[in-house]
Amino acid sequence: MTRPTRRDLAALAPILGLMGANPASAQFADRRSPNAQRAAGDARFGSIADRFKSYSVALEPDRNQAEWWAGAPSVVRDSKGVFWMAARMRNDHPQGPRGYEVRLLRSSDGIRFEKVAGITPAQVPVAGFERPALVVDPKTGRLKLYGCGRWPDNRGPWVVFKWEDVDDLARIDAASARQVIEPVKPDHVRDFPPSGYKDPVILYAEGAFHCYVIGVLRGVERTYHFRSADGNKWQPVGHPYQAVMELEAWHNFAVRPASVLPLPFGYLFVYEGSHVTWHDPNYNIATGLGFTFDLHHVVDLTPEAPLLLSSTPGELFHTWRYSTWLNVDGQVWAYAEVARPNRTNEIRLFRLGGSLPSSFAAHGHRCVHGLQMRQQTFAHSRGS
Repeated sequence: MTRPTRRDLAALAPILGLMGANPASAQFADRRSPNAQRAAGDARFGSIADRFKSYSVALEPDRNQAEWWAGAPSVVRDSKGVFWMAARMRNDHPQGPRGYEVRLLRSSDGIRFEKVAGITPAQVPVAGFERPALVVDPKTGRLKLYGCGRWPDNRGPWVVFKWEDVDDLARIDAASARQVIEPVKPDHVRDFPPSGYKDPVILYAEGAFHCYVIGVLRGVERTYHFRSADGNKWQPVGHPYQAVMELEAWHNFAVRPASVLPLPFGYLFVYEGSHVTWHDPNYNIATGLGFTFDLHHVVDLTPEAPLLLSSTPGELFHTWRYSTWLNVDGQVWAYAEVARPNRTNEIRLFRLGGSLPSSFAAHGHRCVHGLQMRQQTFAHSRGS
C-alpha cells in the first residue's frame, strides 16, 4: 500500500471534501489509545466527525446486553430500487463461534428494514458465521449471497462459500452453500500462504466480480484480492501470498477490507484496522479510506489516523467497522456496525449530505498521472 504525498492529497481533496474532511497534513498520531486517535482525527479531518453524528438505526441486536451484536452489514439496491441487507447476528457465548444467524432483510427506502429470512449455522452446516456479502449479478439481476466460516466444521480452515442465486432473499436455499474460495496450496513446503479467508467484500466492476477478503497469515489479518468472471470460480489477483495493504501506522495489528465505492474516476477503498496497543484490537476496529484506480493498488488517504470511530463509545470500545458504502441517487450512504456504550453493537445508516460532484473527474485527473506512476513503481518493487 502506498502513502500519498501532499500534492496527491490536495488533488484528491474532493473525495474527502464530500464528507467535510480536511486532508491537510498532520503530525503522526499517538496511537496508544482511542482518545488519542480521536484527537488526531479531529485535527486532521476537521468537521468529518460531525457528519457521522447523525444516523438512523437499521438493526439492533436481539438482546440489549454486553457482547450481543447486530453487525457486519452487506447492502445492495436492485434494479427495481429495493434494498437488500445481509447481516451477522452475534451473541455472548463464552466459548466457540458466536455468529448464530445470517439475517436477511428487505427495505423499500433503505432506512427501515424488515426480516425476510434467516440462515443458521446448522443449515449450512458450519460452526458459526462471520460477515456475509451481497452483490447483484449485472447480467441476470439476481442476488448472489456469500458467507464465511470454518469448513466443514470448527476444525477446518476459514473459507468463503456461496448460496444459490435468487430473485428474492426470502427464497434462499440455506442448504445450497458451496465453497468458492479456500486456502491456496503452498508452492513449497516452507512457504507461508494465508491459512484461511473470511469476511468477503464483493462488487462487480471493470467487467468482472472482485472479492476482497481477510486472509489470515500466521494469525495476522490482512487484505487479499480475488477476481471472477461468474462469481463462482475465483482466482487470486497478483501473487497469492501478497496482501493488498500492509500492516503499518495506526493499523499495524490488522488491516481489513470494508467496502469499495465506485467514483467517476477510480474507486474509494474503505478499509478498517487497529493498533497493537489498543484494548482488544481484535474487536476494537476503526475505519479509514484509501483510493485505487485499478482495484488492486491502493493509496492510503488516512495514514496518520483512522477516519471513523464510534460517536457513542463505551469505556473500552470505539468500534466502527464492517461498513458498506453506496451511491444512492447521487448521495453517499454508509451502513456500519458501530459500538454502543454498553458493549453492544448495532447497524447504523449514515446519509451524508450533498451529492457526488461532477467536479470529481476534473480534480481527480490532476493527480492521475502522478498516482499511476507511483503505483507502477510500487508494483514493480513488490513484484506484482
